[in-house]
Amino acid sequence: MPVPKYHEMYRPLLEAVRDGRVYDIKEYRQAVAQILKLTGEDLAELLPSKQGLLFNNRLNWTKTYLVKAELLCAPRRACLQITAEGKRVLAEGTEITDAFLAALSPKFREFKGSNYAEGSYPEHEPHAGKVSEPRQEETPQESIEVAYRQINSQLADELLTAITAESPAFFENLVVELMSRMGYGTGLVTKSSGDGGIDGIMNEDKLGFNQIYIQAKCWAPERTVGRPELQKFVGAMAGPPKIEKGLFITTARFSAEAEDYAKSQHIILVDGERLTELMIEHGVGVSEQKTYTVKRLDSDYFPSQD
Repeated sequence: MPVPKYHEMYRPLLEAVRDGRVYDIKEYRQAVAQILKLTGEDLAELLPSKQGLLFNNRLNWTKTYLVKAELLCAPRRACLQITAEGKRVLAEGTEITDAFLAALSPKFREFKGSNYAEGSYPEHEPHAGKVSEPRQEETPQESIEVAYRQINSQLADELLTAITAESPAFFENLVVELMSRMGYGTGLVTKSSGDGGIDGIMNEDKLGFNQIYIQAKCWAPERTVGRPELQKFVGAMAGPPKIEKGLFITTARFSAEAEDYAKSQHIILVDGERLTELMIEHGVGVSEQKTYTVKRLDSDYFPSQD
């Protein structure tokens, strides 16, 4: 049979992991392929770009959307586990579509972007009745932009999972490398002991006239960094030597009190979301898969277009 579309594999993927244990990527791929009775020839089909397997690509998006809708969770990199909500939806036997997931989950709607405008889906009793399909009002260029944001959002999730699986020392080196890619001068990671709470030192310019102290915390993305952690960092910056500029960068997020305190102390904060944006923008921990060039009519070439 042809490889199903990503949305046609919502239920098979939930069925494949319904027992509640953690499945690695090889296990759940094999389980879904068996449920769908896909042949070796089906599984070997390539994407139109020839840059990967069609089944693997579509199932990866199936997984991403179900995680965003919180029917699945990813306890560690390249692994899946069904959630209590996923078990409930599976038991109800409801047809699982994009429209259903959008009605069920604000996070899914946000991830999907402008295809799912506010008010397109009922906020209450999402399981009752037929849910209307999303409005299709985007131009082709806008659709590309939406898809681009979704791809980067998925990549950002993968980056955070990968980073938090590594050691604190790995993260500290990553931060220094990122700042170097951003155009700052040379930097170094301080020793793990006796560094006074400073994880790295970066030269603001290439000649090293000014220095920036770095605090790097590789914590769970759902954890919140509070004001006390920033106060410790400011104390470490007091020296000697006293450093005026500091960067607190983390895979977690900051509380409102921490953000207010940072502003008063001239500390720059980078949370997990901003960190992954910078890594993607500056090519740290990611590689280019494919480039699409969008062209337009060159009016200078055609005299009558003036």
